[in-house]
Amino acid sequence: MEQHFLVFKEVAETKNITLSAKKLHMSQPSISLQIQNLENQYGARFFDRTNKGVTLTKEGEIFYTHVRSVLDILLNAKEQISALSKGRRGLIYLGATLTIGEYILPNILAYLYRNHPDVDFKVKIANTDSISQDVLEKKIHIGLIEGPVPRHKDLYVEKFWEDELVVVLPYFHPWASRESITLAELPHERLVTREDGSGTRRVMEMALKERGLDPDQLNISMELGSTQAIKEVVAAGLGITIISSLTVRRECDQKIFKSLKIQDAPVYRPLSILTNAQATQTTQTKDERLLIDLLHDHRLLTNILSRDYNELDNIE
Repeated sequence: MEQHFLVFKEVAETKNITLSAKKLHMSQPSISLQIQNLENQYGARFFDRTNKGVTLTKEGEIFYTHVRSVLDILLNAKEQISALSKGRRGLIYLGATLTIGEYILPNILAYLYRNHPDVDFKVKIANTDSISQDVLEKKIHIGLIEGPVPRHKDLYVEKFWEDELVVVLPYFHPWASRESITLAELPHERLVTREDGSGTRRVMEMALKERGLDPDQLNISMELGSTQAIKEVVAAGLGITIISSLTVRRECDQKIFKSLKIQDAPVYRPLSILTNAQATQTTQTKDERLLIDLLHDHRLLTNILSRDYNELDNIE
């Protein structure tokens, strides 16, 4: 029956029996026979056939949804049984966008390594579009992304953190004695930003525009391709920037930077967990649920992100 389901799913997705036969290394008559057997068993026609290919009927669309769920459950069962029989360690396929991957994920992984040493991770750091596509294709089981999320019926989004964008300047700057700044003051200083089209830049510009400040009024003196490059330039006194408060926590503690809140219009962006909507608690492994539950535990996550690596052993 699983073989029949796999054939049905392939034909439903390619909409072409010839192409499905090539991909599955089967003959076309064999494909057609298995589809016919399914239709006879369930008493419904699943495909409309034309010269251009095949399309799902309404009955076929309903059946397709259930077939995907069943195949996901069977695949997960095989992976868990295989891991148990071979004594394999737990493995989580994880993706993260740049800010999360560089400044949040290391602490989380260090904490999990200390408290759950039997879990391993395969991590991909990429942009939001790439992570989202990999989650859809189930190459990544959990994605952690910042800012706006692509809309798709097969993407399930859960917010786990709210990140504040702050004005960051060197500790020797005249404004360093202050705790906040107004929007009206921003255009008077040289601003260092991420490149046009980056997620952080897009969130910043959208937020400023919503609060009445045209981004074209900003005195942008430099555009750089990474947060770390921006931090180096700001530390040298070549301008100020607007970036995630999480990315400068250590430098602010060391009095290299001073971060100022935007007093009349604070800017926040969500950090979200992205999973495939077809992956339910039934198909997610216990290790994947462990990570997701940790991300939803705000008190624990706050403690993890506020500590240095050598302090993570003391967190309960």
